[in-house]
Amino acid sequence: MKQVQLGLKENWKQFTLLVIINAFVGGMIGLERSILPRIADVEFHIAAKTAILSFIVVFGIVKAITNYFTGALANRLGRKKLLTIGWLIGIPVPFILMFADNWNWIVAANVLLGINQGLAWSSTVVMKIDLVGEKQRGFAMGLNEFAGYISVALVAFLTGWVASEYGLRPYPFYIGVVLSLFGFFSSWLLIKDTKHHVAVETTTSKIPRLSNIFWQTTWKHKNLGSVTQAGLVNNLNDGMAWGLFPILLASKGFSIGQIGIITAIYPAVWGIGQLFTGKMADYFCKKDLLFLGMILQGLALVALLFADNMPHFIALSAILGWGTAMVYPTFLATVAENTHPADRANSLGVFRLWRDLGYAIGAILTGIIADTFGINASILVIGLLTLFSAGVIFYRMKCSDKSFVMIRDWVRNKFSKTHQIRYKSI
Repeated sequence: MKQVQLGLKENWKQFTLLVIINAFVGGMIGLERSILPRIADVEFHIAAKTAILSFIVVFGIVKAITNYFTGALANRLGRKKLLTIGWLIGIPVPFILMFADNWNWIVAANVLLGINQGLAWSSTVVMKIDLVGEKQRGFAMGLNEFAGYISVALVAFLTGWVASEYGLRPYPFYIGVVLSLFGFFSSWLLIKDTKHHVAVETTTSKIPRLSNIFWQTTWKHKNLGSVTQAGLVNNLNDGMAWGLFPILLASKGFSIGQIGIITAIYPAVWGIGQLFTGKMADYFCKKDLLFLGMILQGLALVALLFADNMPHFIALSAILGWGTAMVYPTFLATVAENTHPADRANSLGVFRLWRDLGYAIGAILTGIIADTFGINASILVIGLLTLFSAGVIFYRMKCSDKSFVMIRDWVRNKFSKTHQIRYKSI
């Protein structure tokens, strides 16, 4: 058997395949991003915001629970097997969205989509962390989340454009058929399990085991608990953006094509930004990145109350996307940094359980507030909650000593190279 090595360079083939597959995973979310709230309004004549957001509630709860069980079962069943099963369950989703004749079928499709996302996205996250080892986790997560969310953006834009040209159904969902089939066959035929990489890292890790993975990840461990609450609030505001942005923009007179552009910019900046912020998480204090990212999100959401034209919404969507880019790969890298390799998959599952429950909580909360007090009140509440979450990070988290060591080594390395160049020139 070939000797197992950790590192991005040493495992670039499998890593690249996993990045591509995660792009397919993200694309499945993008199918719904621009047009599903419009389908609820135009085709099914659903007026209540809580009813329209029901598909996000179901999706969030199912994905959150699936995340937890993916983490718990990853060591027992194997990452590849869970990834393949996730794609098998995702294949019917675009067909149901195409031909559903009542809203209950749309909700049912989101049950399957939640399982697909929980199994497939969680598996690719854990497998990439397994492959790269300790030093490049932030960059690995940046690449992973970049692929997923740039795909969300591209597919959201494409479905919006197709819907504006050819109608809301069925043509936009043909994209999903291609994505699900490619995702399934790639996972089944090309991906290899990473259990041997976990075994190698376990022999060298000095991180203590968690005595109670669920409760320590949820709150008791100061760093893990701070990350978990921030993840929940982050997805809470993303659930609001997913469900209410298209409705808010439509109420201001924007066309379906314009809505597609604005709703695509947010995940596009989110996705592209993670190429940079993921690498930053390997060198700078993760607490600082998380705090600044949540502050930017909160301020952008509050500022939405004062936006009244397309440039305003584009700018605020970009700021919201950058704030999310600062925190998303950093969340995962922080969980990995604070857990033993044997606990990692389970701890990531607990974190992702609470993070994706944010979708459901956000959809319910924003729907109730929007129906009672209006969309603007809903956006204000979510913005203030996001700012509060930043405060929790500021007062509760601590920077890892490894952050300072890596910055010091980076500075020394740069100084040494500069000194050598000057010496040679003399």
